[in-house]
Amino acid sequence: MLLVTGGTGFIGRSVLRHLSESGVPVRTLLRPSHRSPKLPRGVATEVALAALSDRRGLRAALVGVEAVIHLAGAERHGSPAELETTDVEGTRNLVEAAADAGVRRLIYVSHLGAARSSAYPLMRAKALAEESIRQSRVPHTILRSAVVFGPGDAFTTWLAMFLAAVPFVFPLPGDGSTALQPIWVEDLATAIAWVLEDPARPSETHEIGGPEYLTFLDVARMVMKATGHQRTTLPVPPPYLRAAARLLRSLLPAPPISPLWFDYLAVSRTTELGALPRFLGLQPARMETRLDYLRGQRWGRELVARQFRAQNRPAG
Repeated sequence: MLLVTGGTGFIGRSVLRHLSESGVPVRTLLRPSHRSPKLPRGVATEVALAALSDRRGLRAALVGVEAVIHLAGAERHGSPAELETTDVEGTRNLVEAAADAGVRRLIYVSHLGAARSSAYPLMRAKALAEESIRQSRVPHTILRSAVVFGPGDAFTTWLAMFLAAVPFVFPLPGDGSTALQPIWVEDLATAIAWVLEDPARPSETHEIGGPEYLTFLDVARMVMKATGHQRTTLPVPPPYLRAAARLLRSLLPAPPISPLWFDYLAVSRTTELGALPRFLGLQPARMETRLDYLRGQRWGRELVARQFRAQNRPAG
């Protein structure tokens, strides 16, 4: 039995589909809520209800579990305080419960650039989560991933919605020269599934990314081309964009972007281009060949629809 945290998230839904197709029995950890979980259609999974702060609930969720895929985090719409609660303390609680339950493998998806000394809350939180895992008795694989893209992400879909909502110009963080190495979500999900196939793998940390280095400006132009929304880029100091993201968070029920997202763009975050092929023999897809999900969509309407759904969703 596998336990997946963060299974209703962008990466988690792809991972659950991969596991379901392989016939692996899966249990998904869901935080108790009045909201209906967004599990992928057609995926057979048990459900365990427990927050990462609920140690007793975690122990119950881990009964009979041999491996854990830990994807839950607060980065999408979280705050530094929520990062501490979910990513740092939550991971510590999960790892302790997994050790007590005799879990034989834990896979954690972290970020390139994670460092305890980082000035950016997201990267610091990921590093502290990694430390809890390394200090535990649980055999583990930590995948430090480059920025992940695909349907439902908080990266390209946000860019698409922003381009549709704002005419004429696109505010570019700085000069847009930050280097990225985007990895297709299905490639990341495949990597996770392949790691699970080798239960004797030693505890280790691997940095993985896509097959090319792109600047943020390169990515923005790809999204403009895919959506048909060509805009003139306008360089804006990142602190101003962080402030704008905080303002949107206070005004909108479902803001398209978190201020923490700019942690990704603060400095270049890349690894060796051959890291993933060398690690698992998996050749990742180029970004431009996997953007069909952006084409033909009414992204301005989608942005409005998300606000409406969030406004009318039960609390919890």
